[in-house]
Amino acid sequence: MNKIIRLGSLFGLKILAQPTAVFGSLLLWLIFSLAGWLWLDLGVGTAVLTALIATFLHFLGEFWHQLGHAWAAKRTGYPMSGVMFLWVLAASLYPQDEPELPARTHIRRALGGPAASLLMTVLMGLVVWGIRPYTNPFDYLALFFFLDNLLVFTLGAFLPLGFTDGDTLRHYWPLR
Repeated sequence: MNKIIRLGSLFGLKILAQPTAVFGSLLLWLIFSLAGWLWLDLGVGTAVLTALIATFLHFLGEFWHQLGHAWAAKRTGYPMSGVMFLWVLAASLYPQDEPELPARTHIRRALGGPAASLLMTVLMGLVVWGIRPYTNPFDYLALFFFLDNLLVFTLGAFLPLGFTDGDTLRHYWPLR
């Protein structure tokens, strides 16, 4: 029953999603809609539309993070084969027949995602710094994209939660 949704391919990567990603997207959309309506005092329609864009931006940030992993993996000589979206995040996919790799290779591949996210964070930081004060939904979306990239995909990636880059680093760092 664990169906996989095939979303196509991009840059040589298979883009896949588990059904949980659909549920996660709807949940994010609902949470972001409520936040826009209750905290930002947006009208209901504006909050729902802004939340839809925020949900898209969140997954765009996640895909950018995965492209960072893909770039780093390709540079190691052991490229990714795809990206699997699940719940509200994604996982890097590697070939099933990949040989045992040195710890340094795993570390380099793990650092590629946070490095790409840091680049996006800096770029968005410049944008949000330039648009202060925040007066409309587009300003809030820029601020959201900055914070999402900073807190989730850059800093949050280093938390050793069992499924993050931080866990990969925790595991392989002593073996380097």
